[in-house]
Amino acid sequence: MKLVLTFSELLQAYFTDYLMRERNFSPQTIANYRDTFRLVIVFAQKRLSKPPTQLAIHDLDAPFILRFLDHLENERGIKPQSRNVRLAAIHSFFNYVALQEPAAGAVAQRVLAIKSKRYAKKPVEFLTQPEIDALLGAPDQTTWQGRRDRTLLLLAFQTGLRVSELVGLRHQDVVLETGAHVRCIGKGRKTRCIPLRKDTLAALRHWIREQNSQPDDALFPNARGRPMSRDGVEYLLSKHVATASIKCPSIKSKRVSPHVLRHSTAMQLLQHGVDRSVIALWLGHESMETTQMYLHANLELKEKALAKTQPFAGSLRRYRPPDQLLDFLQSL
Repeated sequence: MKLVLTFSELLQAYFTDYLMRERNFSPQTIANYRDTFRLVIVFAQKRLSKPPTQLAIHDLDAPFILRFLDHLENERGIKPQSRNVRLAAIHSFFNYVALQEPAAGAVAQRVLAIKSKRYAKKPVEFLTQPEIDALLGAPDQTTWQGRRDRTLLLLAFQTGLRVSELVGLRHQDVVLETGAHVRCIGKGRKTRCIPLRKDTLAALRHWIREQNSQPDDALFPNARGRPMSRDGVEYLLSKHVATASIKCPSIKSKRVSPHVLRHSTAMQLLQHGVDRSVIALWLGHESMETTQMYLHANLELKEKALAKTQPFAGSLRRYRPPDQLLDFLQSL
């Protein structure tokens, strides 16, 4: 009778039985966890000189995991935020190990005791209205790809969709009639609907008419007719940012990623007086507290608050001690 499960057996059961069958995690989450353990296995093969099939769960003890995390930061150059994401996946696995393999409980306990790394939190990056206009004007409207890119960017700015939500859209997810909106499935497999502005609706109508596709086809396909990838969106964004920086130099100093478009949507809503609870629903946030970061980054709101304050009354006077205190000090 086999008493101890191997690392390979535990890892396979973790993905197939726990993540996929029991928890029903999204394919995106499973792919992120898979990438973490792919890195762990490659690192173990180099440092321990063991093929993946011979790894034991005790090989992946706390000192090894710490060396792996240091390797990610120092050699692969990832940021503490990404390090913490990898650590969260490892913690999830060892929580499962502690339940399924009691013999590895002590190893799991020590790995679970590894803390997330603290880091300085910077204000979120976002684009101003002139920068948004410059970016929307960058794609060449005389080409099919240019019309696709502008429609995608316009929809991203207006809806604040995540890049995974954007590339996952199908023609059937866009409603162009009365009450026009786009429907998407976000984090936690939660479906939400975002209303469409008139200019976004007009651009989508033209794009869908040009596509003449089936309801289940990708709304934004690549040149081969397949759904765009995250890398594809990042590539087109970097290309159009370079073009937009010619007319709007301020955008050149910003690191514009697909998520910055989402932040820009939130800032636009906040600056126009939309309540934080509505912004949280609009963006599909799990908690309204997540929108707090936009308040910290919004300098315009802080300037408006400062304008409502009054200057201090009176002038500052130099302090002069009482005569009795001066006489006492002179007598010493």
